[in-house]
Amino acid sequence: YERMRFLMRPGHSDWGYFVKEGGFNDYRGGGHSSGRLTAPLVFAGAICKQVLLSKGISVGAHIAEIGGVKDRRFNPVAPELDKVNRDGTLEESAWTAMREEVLRAAEKGDSVGGVIECAVVGIPAGVGDPFFDSLESRLAHMVFSVPAVKGIQFGKGYELAEMNGSKANDPFRVVDGRVVTSTNNNGGILGGITTGMPVIFDAAIKPTSSIFTEQDTVDVSTMQNAKLQVKGRHDPCIAVRAAVVIEAAASIAVLDAVL
Repeated sequence: YERMRFLMRPGHSDWGYFVKEGGFNDYRGGGHSSGRLTAPLVFAGAICKQVLLSKGISVGAHIAEIGGVKDRRFNPVAPELDKVNRDGTLEESAWTAMREEVLRAAEKGDSVGGVIECAVVGIPAGVGDPFFDSLESRLAHMVFSVPAVKGIQFGKGYELAEMNGSKANDPFRVVDGRVVTSTNNNGGILGGITTGMPVIFDAAIKPTSSIFTEQDTVDVSTMQNAKLQVKGRHDPCIAVRAAVVIEAAASIAVLDAVL
C-alpha cells in the first residue's frame, strides 16, 4: 500500500480522510472504511439477534440483486426468512446467474454492486419515535455505518413516488384479533413508528472501489494528475458478503429501539 499513500483511489474515502486528518489517515486497506471493520459489527449483531429471538423478533436478509441480476423478493406480508439458502439467495438459479455476473466483471478487471433486502419479523406495533428517532432513522444510521452502503429504502421506497395513494396505502383489517395490513408497501413503518407488520428495507451496495482497470487520479504529494492501477487481491463484488452485515446492523438498531 505504500506506493498508493499519496495516490487517491477513485471510489475510496482516501481524499476525504486525507483532508480531515491532515495526511495522517490510515491509507492501508480501506482505513476507517475497510470492510474488515464489519467483523465486530457482525459479532455484536449476532448477540443482539439472539436477544431479539427471545422476544419473538427475527431478522433475516438475502442478496436481492447483483449487477442487475435479481433474486425473487421476500413476501412483504410474511417474509420467508427460513428460505434463504447458504449462498444468500432465495432462488438457487439467481445465485448461479449472480456468480456468473461477478466472474464476468472480474475477468475485465472491474467490479459490480448489489442490493441486500432485509426483513424484521415479529416486531410489535408502536416501536419508534417521531422526528429524529424514527425507526427508519435508527436503521439508516446503523446501516450507513457499513462501508459501501450508498442507499436505503423502506418497503416500495422510491416506487411510492410513482403510485397513487389508492395503490400505495396499506389497508387495515383485523385477523385473529390483531390489526394487520393486507399489503406492506410502506415496509412496516408509518410516521417513523412500526405498524406491527414486517419491517422491510433495501440497502444498496456500491461496486468494489479497488479495481484492476487503470483510472485517473491525483498524486497529492506533487499535486499532479496521475494514473492508478490497483494491484493485489480484491473482491470483484462485496455485496456477496454484505447480507450478514446488514442483518447484524439491523439487529443492533432494532434491539436498541425495542428495549
